[in-house]
Amino acid sequence: MASEPYEVLTVGRVGVDIYPLEVGVGLEDVRTFGKFLGGSPTNVAVAAARHGRRSAVITKTGDDPFGRFVHKALRELGVDDAFVGVVPRLPTPVTFCEMFPPDSFPLWFYRWPKAPDLEIRADELDLDAVTVAGVFWATATGLSQEPSRSAHFAAWEARRRRPLTVLDLDYRPMFWESQAEARRHVRAALEHVTVAVGNLEEVHMAVGEREPEKAARALLDGGVELAVVKQGPGGVLGVSGNEIVEVPSFEVDVVNGLGAGDGFGGALCHGLLAGWPLERVLRFANAAGAIVASRLECSTAMPTTAEVEEALRSVNDD
Repeated sequence: MASEPYEVLTVGRVGVDIYPLEVGVGLEDVRTFGKFLGGSPTNVAVAAARHGRRSAVITKTGDDPFGRFVHKALRELGVDDAFVGVVPRLPTPVTFCEMFPPDSFPLWFYRWPKAPDLEIRADELDLDAVTVAGVFWATATGLSQEPSRSAHFAAWEARRRRPLTVLDLDYRPMFWESQAEARRHVRAALEHVTVAVGNLEEVHMAVGEREPEKAARALLDGGVELAVVKQGPGGVLGVSGNEIVEVPSFEVDVVNGLGAGDGFGGALCHGLLAGWPLERVLRFANAAGAIVASRLECSTAMPTTAEVEEALRSVNDD
């Protein structure tokens, strides 16, 4: 285990985002692209590091140039790569997107024949590091295949519902055989985590409810202590056993909405670790996510604490 506990330790998806440098153009006509670190839990670790949090990610890449890029990018962005393993027989995933602002960003995942990050194994985990991390952040995607699924449950068993054990519902239908299968595994996971985060589609997958407060209550009934429901233009709802907080959306000109949830996640980690009131946490996370949506890329677009606070001040001044 590392000498000091990680403040934020995430597990799961990693890859390389290949994003067009031309907005409003289909991939068949794009001529120039940029290469960026990607993968939702990886981006959450990056976002938390931008807020000064000691962060690491548990994942795996292929033994290839893109895998070397992942290590290089993580170190440059302040995230410990000590738990990034290698699966020689599998390529590091790449993801392409198209950008049609303000609300259409199709994704094309290349994770065949299998993504290395789904080869995370329980017997390879540093369970001491998992147990003592301030925040342990996992995503539903990590439950979609074995041995990753068993590794996630082994990590949760080790933490024994320690505070700030977070499940990002992160529902990607293309990674699952069916919604029913995803719901079954996510419901089992809810018994082991204390915080659940998801948008309206994701909470519906998890608990069969689309109305935000009913969905949040169903997540609490499933075992969590805090449910955070992201509603897009409708803002964000946070519900715990004794508190209901709703904050409005943070308005920006959207360039690429794909990394907003990860920026939100890293900022959520920061606020929860700081012990802020829930309303402040959600306003801060909402603004952080919006800032990312106003930028082209994801990982390198994550704002600093100072940038988020300045954005919040500018709204209050208006």
